[in-house]
Amino acid sequence: MSRFRYARDPVCLAACAAYAANRWLVPLDFKSVFLRSYFSDTLLIPAALPLILWVHQRLKWRPSEAWPTWTEILMHWAVWSVAAELVGPHFFARAHGDPWDVVAYAAGAFAAGLIWRRS
Repeated sequence: MSRFRYARDPVCLAACAAYAANRWLVPLDFKSVFLRSYFSDTLLIPAALPLILWVHQRLKWRPSEAWPTWTEILMHWAVWSVAAELVGPHFFARAHGDPWDVVAYAAGAFAAGLIWRRS
């Protein structure tokens, strides 16, 4: 069985590259509502979770070679959803809670989880 590579994981690298391309290469005129509003949200868990799990591994909170479990994926989805969509709007004037963002986080988490669990 192969080891999880954290920031060098292909899912993480693809998510980061897709975010960068959407953010800096695709002109705003060519972006649909999905690309403007929800695409980056689908990339949150695939891009951020490996980095957070690397910190957990360095703190000895998880085995170094372990792939993300569904429990870890779901826990981080729940924490990010509450933090970004419920708590964040109370502290940042420009932030607003959007239930569709939570759906986008879940879609990205589910897709990444399927790929990670296949490995």
